[in-house]
Amino acid sequence: MKRLALILLLIAQLSIVNCQLSIAQIGTWKAYMSYYEPQQIVKAGANTLFVRASNSLYSYNLNDHSITTYDKVNTLNDTYINFIAWNQQVKQLMVVYQNGNIDLLDLNDNVTNISSYYSKTMTKDKTINKVYIYQQYAYLCTGFGIVKINMQRAEISESYILDQNIVAVNISGNQIYAKAKDGKVFVATMTANLIDKSNWQQTDTYPSFTDDTADWDNYIATVKTLQPGGPKNNTHGYMRFENQKLYTCEGSLMDGSNTTHIQTLSDGEWVFMDDENVKPEKGINYYNAMCLDTDPNDDTHMFVGTRTGLFEFRNGKIANAYNSTNSPIEAFDGKSVDYELITGVKCLSDGRVLFMNSQAPTQSLIELSQDGKFTSHSIPVLMKLNQNGYTNKSLGNLSDLRLDNNGHLWFVNNNWYIPSLYRYDIDTKKILTFTSFKNQDGLSIENINYVSCTMEDKDGNVWVGTQQGPLLLEKDQIESSSPVFTQVKVPRNDGTNYADYLLTGIGITSICIDGGGRKWFGTENNGVYLISEDNLTQIHHFTTDNSKLLSNHVTSISVNNKTGEVFFGTERGLCSYISDATSPASEMNEDDVYAYPNPVEPGYTGLITVVGLSYDADVKILTSSGRLVAQGRSNGGTFTWNGCDQQGRRVASGVYMVATATSNGDKGVVCKIAVIN
Repeated sequence: MKRLALILLLIAQLSIVNCQLSIAQIGTWKAYMSYYEPQQIVKAGANTLFVRASNSLYSYNLNDHSITTYDKVNTLNDTYINFIAWNQQVKQLMVVYQNGNIDLLDLNDNVTNISSYYSKTMTKDKTINKVYIYQQYAYLCTGFGIVKINMQRAEISESYILDQNIVAVNISGNQIYAKAKDGKVFVATMTANLIDKSNWQQTDTYPSFTDDTADWDNYIATVKTLQPGGPKNNTHGYMRFENQKLYTCEGSLMDGSNTTHIQTLSDGEWVFMDDENVKPEKGINYYNAMCLDTDPNDDTHMFVGTRTGLFEFRNGKIANAYNSTNSPIEAFDGKSVDYELITGVKCLSDGRVLFMNSQAPTQSLIELSQDGKFTSHSIPVLMKLNQNGYTNKSLGNLSDLRLDNNGHLWFVNNNWYIPSLYRYDIDTKKILTFTSFKNQDGLSIENINYVSCTMEDKDGNVWVGTQQGPLLLEKDQIESSSPVFTQVKVPRNDGTNYADYLLTGIGITSICIDGGGRKWFGTENNGVYLISEDNLTQIHHFTTDNSKLLSNHVTSISVNNKTGEVFFGTERGLCSYISDATSPASEMNEDDVYAYPNPVEPGYTGLITVVGLSYDADVKILTSSGRLVAQGRSNGGTFTWNGCDQQGRRVASGVYMVATATSNGDKGVVCKIAVIN
């Protein structure tokens, strides 16, 4: 009874603490989809509106006014929705994705996936142009003909290969009509063998193919008032995590639009810059944000590099806009003000701002002083681009500006013309140039068409993302006259002495290092890799097939080292994963170290997480009598326990002690965990 009373008392105490904590469990995913731009509205039943917005999906209940958002993490099987269509007979919503995958969603949020069309290999054009609902069927208009789906049975019934790009279908009476993209219309009798192409005849007489817009017309005014949350768009090609906020922008030189969205995520809420109402000085447009940085002394002060110049914001409002009319910034051809490319920006602690003017005729790096004065830095090695009748312009995409621990500025030329890496000493103006890459085996690393990114690890080494995989420029090689780049060798462990270069041949688009010193690599089309601190072990390889990752094309990565949340910007939107590493504490104390979930309630089988630890702390889980149950070392400031003893058996109900030892030999119990079975 005393033991039970102790457990109950501890549970009461922990409940008070944990009510203040809202922490996602390790291994969980979250999607941050945009629902900002309505594209389709479909009324389902008497009270539900389904809305396709920004190629995502949410529903609105007309009675209780509740909003439910859907994404690949919590309900759906894919991302980037091209069409939705409601079938009243089977009471299901058909969700058609851009890649041809299909979900059927009912009003209770049950979903059935039809992947057979998506997974079908064929040489014909599988593009789905439209969906037509008739009885229990959905007719998909495709690049080669029509695909008939039985929604009641969630299966493909038939395919009609007409060798026409069909854009609309209509069934009238006993006839089915198919309209091709070139305007031709084909008809067949419903009782005929529609699989036989000869039963389809071209006709000049046909019913209307006009879309039914009643739901849109009746409810668009209501939908425009809704706030389902999320970012303004699904493009997060550039991200920075600073000041416990995630900052994102498009990060694209040319994305097919002139829109620009600067947005921040903090405590689950999105905040947007006043980008829709930006009316800068006459002659300066605000297009395509490619990079951003915040003032180290004031996180409400920000600079944004765009296709059309440099923009300064204060408290979310534009303060200044700079282009060739009021600064040294130059257009790529010396005259087109909509193409004055600011591809990299870095704010210094002394108030100066450095930014890159790519493809400029006479300069590359520009400095803006705290009192508003500009200085153009003459750096000849950056003036090597020959283009549009110009010689010796600044390189094509000088980007990814980062300061190392010694205050040096690192950046890359992420462009096919002289793909390269640079280190610039801001005070002495000395620049180190890396335009060729030789590995530790004396081999030249060939076919590097881009150098995408850099990241300094905790040991002062610099990781470099390239088309041929990650390269490591070790600290002692940085200032060498003939620098060697390490391609880390990973032993095969197959009984031979062979090893393979780490991620060789895989295009690296982004690199991030977490609190445990582990490397996260985003790739061009291979998802995300997590590599151990010693670089020899692949801990995770996330793809769209084995995880909730939204796309295998990852454009950016950022990590919140306080919570372990790792953000992945992809070509299909933003998602995150809760990892098992956080930044280590410089010192451990009982006020900052805690475990969650705590208490561990009956039925819980996930990981129990301890945070607030020092780097590489030795952790032991002990019973109240001091018997060892489990042990290990922290990842950065985090340790995880599966709730089992060293023999793999679930531990009994009770109170367990978390005892630690630091690298200095300091020992102590830092927290307690209550387990209830």
